[in-house]
Amino acid sequence: IRRGNRELMKYVTKNPCNCSWETMAKGTELIFERHVQAVRAQGYDISVAVGSRVLCELLGVEFSLTPLEMETVFWNAASAGAVMPGAGEMLVYLQQRGIRFAVISDLLWSGQALSARLQRLLPESRFEFALTSGDYFVRKPNRILFEIALRKANLSAGEVWFCGDNPQADVEGAAKAGMFPIWYDNDTERDITVSSDPPQCEHLHIREWGELINVLDRLP
Repeated sequence: IRRGNRELMKYVTKNPCNCSWETMAKGTELIFERHVQAVRAQGYDISVAVGSRVLCELLGVEFSLTPLEMETVFWNAASAGAVMPGAGEMLVYLQQRGIRFAVISDLLWSGQALSARLQRLLPESRFEFALTSGDYFVRKPNRILFEIALRKANLSAGEVWFCGDNPQADVEGAAKAGMFPIWYDNDTERDITVSSDPPQCEHLHIREWGELINVLDRLP
């Protein structure tokens, strides 16, 4: 939060109360870590754009950036991101096989911001789209997000495999939506707030992306 606000304050154009980046950081913690988290606990999301608008108008601060630019500047400074081991190779394989792929993510950031990050980190990969809960207010395992993705892809649930690391939101959520679920159970970066209990549904369990390539290689 502090790194993100430090970078964002370089673009301030109006600041009548002379707010410092420290003040902005405290405000960010108040809005997002207190109020937005309370909403997330109920299975819904408030986008970064809405939360940032509340914060900026509360403090009277304005920036020379669009809402999307504010997201991107803050997010990249706060956490530059990295590619999980084997993910790039797996996506190249999917493209070579003609297998389409997209993203559904429980994320406060917009789908546009996520798409820009994916393009930066995985420039050779052609994601069809990226859906985030921040754009649609509902979080996985709510089947609404899965059904919107199916509509965008013009596919039935039975034609889709869904990969995710959250046993309940991703794997059980996809199964309830009629998709074939894959549990990506990797220790490289594990969210300690996510339950490690195995999904209570039929699924494919992999620990490395190379395992998915091996499974697909055995299919016609």
